[in-house]
Amino acid sequence: MPNLPVALSIAGSEATGGAGAQVDLKTFQAHGVFGAVALTCIVSFDPKANWGHRFVPVDAQVITDQLEAITAAYRTDQLNVVKLGMLGTPGTIATVATALQSRAFGHVVLDPVLICKGQEPGAALDTDTALKEQILPLATFITPNHFETLSLSGFSRIDSVADLTEAARTIHKISGAAVLAKGGVHLSGPDAVDVYVDADTTEILSAPKVGDVQVAGAGCTLAAAVAAQLALGATPLEAAKAAKTFVTAGIRGRLTSAAPFDVVSQSAGAETLN
Repeated sequence: MPNLPVALSIAGSEATGGAGAQVDLKTFQAHGVFGAVALTCIVSFDPKANWGHRFVPVDAQVITDQLEAITAAYRTDQLNVVKLGMLGTPGTIATVATALQSRAFGHVVLDPVLICKGQEPGAALDTDTALKEQILPLATFITPNHFETLSLSGFSRIDSVADLTEAARTIHKISGAAVLAKGGVHLSGPDAVDVYVDADTTEILSAPKVGDVQVAGAGCTLAAAVAAQLALGATPLEAAKAAKTFVTAGIRGRLTSAAPFDVVSQSAGAETLN
């Protein structure tokens, strides 16, 4: 296994397997990339309370210990890509930012989870502010959803592909990172449209919508697929295109359960890689 690329997920655990670190590992595996995980929080749904979130942060020292072990185990030429998911608290964000600054990664893929549904509004705002101030400047590739694109760009609304494009360009100017802004089901029309922007390129990525309801785990899967593609040597634009194809197939092959939401199937997405 000496030449097998390694990707690191710094994210929360979601117990049902439909999001978070579980999805990241499945997506890495589908791409033939070895996955390592540092857990930041434990999230479980409460089926007795309308499937609301139960959120438990991991102690900062435990996160530090995980990252110390992972970065000691793998050489920088093996582990050059990190994917960031839910961080959840200002303390966790500070811990992760310190770790990212102490060990250089070629690619830092940020799925900017700005709102944790298990937090009070004030705590959520503090977390959002800390993420924008401490993590956003360290990212090399950002994959915001509709709400996150509004928040990061400062736009009051995004109603069209043109709006989404300008918002993505604004986020790129603020961060310097490549941006894949997701229109998803929020924009009208038959296609799910995402916009990729970097210093040299603006490209519209489009695929027919698969229903008109969001599918759980799509954002995690997309960002993890980008990270896996980058670990395999793809350019950021190549990674964006391949990840779009992967997640679209995963949504089409979605998994249903007793929960009131469907989830992405990484196995279905893997069929696009053969």
